Amino acid sequence: MTATGDAPPSRGEWVRIRDRRLRIVREGPWEGDSGPGRLVVMECGAFGCAPDWHLVQMKLSDLGVRSLAYDRAGLGLSDPGPDPRHGRAIADDLEALLSQLGDPSRLVLVGHSMAGLFLRVLAPRLNDRLDGLVLVDAVTPEAVDHPAAARMIGGFRSAMFLLDRVAGLGVMQPWAMVAGDRIGLPPAVSLEKRRIYASASHARASAREVQQWLQTAEQGRSEGPFDPNLPVAVVTAGAVLLPPELQRIQNAPAEASRSGYLDRVEGAGHANLLGPRYAERVVRGVQHVLA
Repeated sequence: MTATGDAPPSRGEWVRIRDRRLRIVREGPWEGDSGPGRLVVMECGAFGCAPDWHLVQMKLSDLGVRSLAYDRAGLGLSDPGPDPRHGRAIADDLEALLSQLGDPSRLVLVGHSMAGLFLRVLAPRLNDRLDGLVLVDAVTPEAVDHPAAARMIGGFRSAMFLLDRVAGLGVMQPWAMVAGDRIGLPPAVSLEKRRIYASASHARASAREVQQWLQTAEQGRSEGPFDPNLPVAVVTAGAVLLPPELQRIQNAPAEASRSGYLDRVEGAGHANLLGPRYAERVVRGVQHVLA
């Protein structure tokens, strides 16, 4: 599923950065926009891609809010990028993408799951145009200090080294039928996500991002905490049971913000928090930041 040839992607469009292309999906009132406004930029979690944000983007569009989701390098329909795929490499790509779009809008960054690490690297780089952040059941760099999280991360990274080696053997196709869409996307978008999830190139690129988890976390910690003047919304999955200390770590960015917002969504799981039943709660977090 990695981009090849010159045919347009099935949804969205390609934007060229340096010598390669990233697939983006724009929603909301882009046509006829007369000047700078607000733009919500979505970062997906590990193994994610632009379709993950479809329902949130549709709800924001109904409110007249512009949004942009994209496939990181090597994921989905985007061309591969150079290794290593750590937070700074991803931040470099997003900066180049926004520059290429030439859109001067103020930004709100929204990140799901592992994207919480990427936002810690991204936020300082975009600080002069950043209006706030929304962390959707996101991990933070500080979580690596917690023994339970450290064990989970270690096991996940070990599995990714193996997956990187065997992805080309067709192991992702049957798994995509079972787990390719745990969000609950509309049929056409769900099919797109399952096809991406089954792709060996997507699996390898995703695995290489996860392999860099500790380095990305360290890069984020080196930037320090988010600016306390930035509005930060933290929306978490109520069905995900975390040790109390890990829950406090997850909530800390909102607690430290002078305009923080916390919403623990009862019944929501880690993936279906972006789905039809709960996406509205993510949108409320975005609205808090926009307000």
